[in-house]
Amino acid sequence: MGSFKNSVFILVLHLLEGALSDSLIQLNNNGYEGIVIAVDPNVPEDETLIQQIKDMVTEASPYLFEATEKRFYFKNVAILIPQNWSTKPEYVKPKLETYKNADVLVAEPNPTGNDEPYTEHMGRCGEKGNKIYLTPGFLAGKMLLQYGSQGMGRDEIFCYISHNLIILRCKWINNSIIFLRGSCVTQSCKSDRVTGLYEKGCEFIPNEVQTEKASIMYSQSIPSVVEFCTEKNHNKEAPNEQNKKCNLRSTWEVIQGSEDFKKTTPMTTQPPKPTFSLLQIGQRVVCLVLDKSGSMTVGDRLKRLNQAGKLFLLQTVEQGSWVGMVTFDSAAYVRSELVQINSATERDTLTRSLPTAASGGTSICSGILSAFTVIRKKYPTDGSEIVLLTDGEDRTISSCFNEVKQSGVIIHTVALGPSAAQELEELSKMTGGLQTYASDQVQNNGLMDAFGALSSGNGAVSQHSIQLESRGLTLQNSQWLNGTVIVDSTVGKDTLFLITWTTDIPQILLWDPSGKKQDGFLVDTYIKMAYLQIPGIAKVGIWKYSLQARSQTLTLTVTSRASSGTLPPVTVTSKMNKDTGKFPSPMVVYAKIHQGSLPILRAKVTALIESVDGKTVTLELLDNGAGADATKDDGVYSRYFTAYDTNGRYSVKVWALGGVNTATQKGIPQQIGAMYIPGWIENGQVKWNPPRPEINKDDLQGKQVCFSRTSSGGSFVASDVPTAPIPDLFPPCKITDLKAKIQGDSLINLTWTAPGDDYDHGRGKLSVSHPFSLFLF
Repeated sequence: MGSFKNSVFILVLHLLEGALSDSLIQLNNNGYEGIVIAVDPNVPEDETLIQQIKDMVTEASPYLFEATEKRFYFKNVAILIPQNWSTKPEYVKPKLETYKNADVLVAEPNPTGNDEPYTEHMGRCGEKGNKIYLTPGFLAGKMLLQYGSQGMGRDEIFCYISHNLIILRCKWINNSIIFLRGSCVTQSCKSDRVTGLYEKGCEFIPNEVQTEKASIMYSQSIPSVVEFCTEKNHNKEAPNEQNKKCNLRSTWEVIQGSEDFKKTTPMTTQPPKPTFSLLQIGQRVVCLVLDKSGSMTVGDRLKRLNQAGKLFLLQTVEQGSWVGMVTFDSAAYVRSELVQINSATERDTLTRSLPTAASGGTSICSGILSAFTVIRKKYPTDGSEIVLLTDGEDRTISSCFNEVKQSGVIIHTVALGPSAAQELEELSKMTGGLQTYASDQVQNNGLMDAFGALSSGNGAVSQHSIQLESRGLTLQNSQWLNGTVIVDSTVGKDTLFLITWTTDIPQILLWDPSGKKQDGFLVDTYIKMAYLQIPGIAKVGIWKYSLQARSQTLTLTVTSRASSGTLPPVTVTSKMNKDTGKFPSPMVVYAKIHQGSLPILRAKVTALIESVDGKTVTLELLDNGAGADATKDDGVYSRYFTAYDTNGRYSVKVWALGGVNTATQKGIPQQIGAMYIPGWIENGQVKWNPPRPEINKDDLQGKQVCFSRTSSGGSFVASDVPTAPIPDLFPPCKITDLKAKIQGDSLINLTWTAPGDDYDHGRGKLSVSHPFSLFLF
């Protein structure tokens, strides 16, 4: 019974096909390389934790090797150590490894006392997961007796453990079903006469001594279990998530269908032990590489670049970061060497270095290589970042790809307008950076969203800039742009209101929640923007704004930071399931809304997807466990995207609004976690484990769930989209939540979430051929 077996599920997460994960894991001669285990900055310094991580992986590797029939093992692992821990000679600087792409995150339990390990998985069966979450207490063996694996559902069983295992609501091995009544009395369970299910409160208590070898996905805490369930012993009748999501396939069948399995053969020798590298996060080093070629004069792109660059320098980039700046046309120009941001003075100085004139051609590699030089004057390029913006084509961009790969730098790309170099995204793909796209449709505020999304991939979330609002509108005849922004109790520090316009300065009115009018906007008439930084912590509540202008486009961007280093802010993280889409394969939009590890439920979540032609599609994202949404009430809101209208780039933005019906998940969140083992039978006697922790929500401060957020979901590139009219090739999605309940002697009540005509869009058709009554909900 060891927690080391949980690291086997790095395989389950990353062996399978799909592109949801940002992981750096690669398979090399049967060995997995590039595994990243990160220690959260809020974890107190403890060197024994590093050794516990090493022990876990070292012991798990041969276990994985045997469980996969000698196909896979852990070859090397990077352990990411927080910046606020003491430095040591053996700690080196990371390259592409970040908290964002970590495969495992070791973090303090939130809420306190919840040491349950779990897996974050947004996608479908056979797609990569996102991250495994462990706590220091779990790694220290605090929960050894209570928990087994990261499985596909907390209380589900994937296959038989012995010949008499029956999969219903209660489970047993060797007839070991018991029922806890009161605090100390145990007795056998009774079954319901109508349903045949066991009464409420039944607990599954396995015998300590077992001989069955399967299944790992059921319970690793049983010593004899060393195999995945296969098509031979998998129980297809079990009403669990494995069967629902994976079309009744066993875990081993799913693994066999992966690309990694198909391209490997069993090894004939024992694998070597894993090797470890200890990487310590340092100060953020980022260089802006900005296009100032002649095409940047089109549509006021250069002024828009200044507006977005100013947002990044004034707000997005974190205090203590080192920032440099390079511009380029057909050559490169150093606008600023690396400067450490310690106050508003450095921020203002850097904003004055933004380009004010545009001319010449486009040489992207010149800008990148010049940025390397700027960075290397003070730091190695390993782990440093480049923010690359361009609007032009460059046929020579691939000439520096090899140098980029060898540099260890992370490149975030911003494609501006319809003609940006088609190979641009290759730079972000090969380095693990963010790829974004902004059209020339100013009212969509895409360039602001792109630069606002560039918070550090490392460091505490309390230091990250959080976008509360992003809105734009083209006004006619002295119209007003009116609205509200919610500043909730989890944010409020460094709150910034930023307005842009395209012609003349508008009338700007802003009131705080008490009704006090806010004055003091700083106006830059050259780049056509005004901004107001709220001192201290902004008042909690609803802020109102009114903007008036004649026949021009206005945008509003509001950002803030966490109000406290100890109270987790409500965050929205959005993404697509892939960075490329090929018609007619659907894309999926995801938005994860959490406060710490607690999911936010019943929020109103909307995605805006904009094509390269400037056309937009609005989607309501759902957390209902149907269609594209993998799990109900896990705080991940999802929806299929099928409304392709052209080939090329598409941008993604998500709005999330929490109102009076929005709440954090009560009790244990609905995540893919380890199964809790309530006890064992030893020598015929029941030995109870400590009870599953009860989460007291009163211990969590920020109970306010009224909030507003916006989040950039990056961009993707669509191909093979036919010319109009586009054929309807999208079927309804599969029903995965069909339930039947007996009512009376002969009536069966069926409930399910109806699919759409196109996956989860529109209204599908229902065909019923069996003679029973239906109640549709």
